[in-house]
Amino acid sequence: MQSDPLAIEQSTGPKGQRVLTIVGTIVGPIVLNNLFPFQAQVHIDRDKDLVMDLSGVPYLDSAGVGVLVAAGVSRQNNGCRLLLAGTNERVHGTLKVTRVEDFFHFFDTLEAALAS
Repeated sequence: MQSDPLAIEQSTGPKGQRVLTIVGTIVGPIVLNNLFPFQAQVHIDRDKDLVMDLSGVPYLDSAGVGVLVAAGVSRQNNGCRLLLAGTNERVHGTLKVTRVEDFFHFFDTLEAALAS
């Protein structure tokens, strides 16, 4: 299990969305050991759509699922969306098995998510 912090790049999309991308040499799973800085970034600007590029995330654990669900619900309550880009089959499968995939909008690429 990875214990290093995730490198998270923040930017603004063409429609004013917040974009979080797992970048750099430290890409990996979203798990309890590296969760808290990620969680802090996800909960900023809950009144804007949030696009998350998860193409560098091979898997996530229940703590990671919890952060994504909380971010999705808080945005939904504010009339906004959480868009997940680049999720692999394992990440998408985890969200499906835990029956929370309906909280999210999935896109194959970051570009497709930004265009929606």
